Amino acid sequence: MMRAYELMVIVDTDVDEPVAQSWVKTATEAIGAAGGSVHGKPDWWGKRPFAYPIHKKETGYYFVIECLAPAGSLDELERSLRLADDIVRHKLIRLPESEAERRGMTAAA
Repeated sequence: MMRAYELMVIVDTDVDEPVAQSWVKTATEAIGAAGGSVHGKPDWWGKRPFAYPIHKKETGYYFVIECLAPAGSLDELERSLRLADDIVRHKLIRLPESEAERRGMTAAA
């Protein structure tokens, strides 16, 4: 069964913006390799200030991806994001069915 997810990633501003944007491609390819699909277009927020300093840094590059994937298939993506030096933070959440339906992410049965 395909489940709806939302992935938010914050990339370190020590890297150049094109390198940070390449993480969007890396994440979408990993979702595809896991048997999932990206819903819509990845949302690049650009450079934003943090609410509080993280690792003595004040800003980061943000992006959000909505996707559909089989349960448990994005574990390897999360592992690679956790280990990557360029990634400050990431959060992968499973969307409730009602929210996925509201966003148009559920397939018609």
